[in-house]
Amino acid sequence: MFVWKKYVYEVYKERSFTKAAQNLYISQPSLSARIKKIEEIIGEPLFDRSTTPLQLTEVGKVYIEAAEEITQIEQRVENYINDLAGLKTGNLAVGASTLFAAYVVPSLITQFNQKFPDVHIQLIEGNTAELEEMLGSNALDFVIDNYHYDSILYNKELYCEENILLAVPKHFSVNEKLKEYQLSYENIKSKKYLSQKYPAVPLERFAELPFIMLTQGNDTRTRGDRLCREVGFRPNIVLEFNQQSTAYMASSTQLGATFISDILVSQLPTFENLVYYKLDGEEAKRKVFFYYKTHKYKTRVMEEFVRMMHEQIWEKDNNLQKLIKL
Repeated sequence: MFVWKKYVYEVYKERSFTKAAQNLYISQPSLSARIKKIEEIIGEPLFDRSTTPLQLTEVGKVYIEAAEEITQIEQRVENYINDLAGLKTGNLAVGASTLFAAYVVPSLITQFNQKFPDVHIQLIEGNTAELEEMLGSNALDFVIDNYHYDSILYNKELYCEENILLAVPKHFSVNEKLKEYQLSYENIKSKKYLSQKYPAVPLERFAELPFIMLTQGNDTRTRGDRLCREVGFRPNIVLEFNQQSTAYMASSTQLGATFISDILVSQLPTFENLVYYKLDGEEAKRKVFFYYKTHKYKTRVMEEFVRMMHEQIWEKDNNLQKLIKL
């Protein structure tokens, strides 16, 4: 009944026989025949084929729950055997939002692959809701995010602190009176700007500017709104985007100011037509964590990844302290 569970699960995940067949590298008729065989053994259909997209029947829901439990047991046994093998094989699935998937996790994966070339690492990009769901269903081992996950369901390991800056098109006249607050790209990239020698700009000075913001529900948007509200104004929003990188690019075309992560700024080439400012307050600071499921068996692959991550953090912190003291 569960020998072909991966086929049922792929159809359930994609809600389509065509997409599932493509992912499994088999023909759609072959996939349909295997699902039909399982349904004949059970005596009930697993999918309601009258709906678009496909939906599970009540029997199908029970089957998927059982299949997930069986898969977890298989993974635990496989992980244990892999541990005994001394990391000569193994798998690691890491999830991240667009920002971290593009600019943070790849360096960790590269470093890990150099040390353990036989371990297969998968990087999955998604939004917070998608990533948390995959982490909860054991489809992911870790998620890196600046959003706070349920502390009962998930353990966390601090990776770094992120700071929100304000990027302002250079042509706005307000910049002329705020030169003492302006940050160089080099100081942002090196994190030297975090020193007390570099003052935070009074955000209320930008109350009359147009703003480019992320959409409602995004943490950067929420923090940006609060930062503005704390100094007594509501931003005049002229554009909204889903991704920080898109808002950043739009700001570089001189359309408006935007709140931007110092991680993103430091990873991309500087825009000569933007001016950067440090912001004050707790809303301008947030922690980035690696999350993993509570009570999940932590494989040796996972332990080694966490250990390597802590080594990288320690090295970065030491370098940062040296730079700030300069």
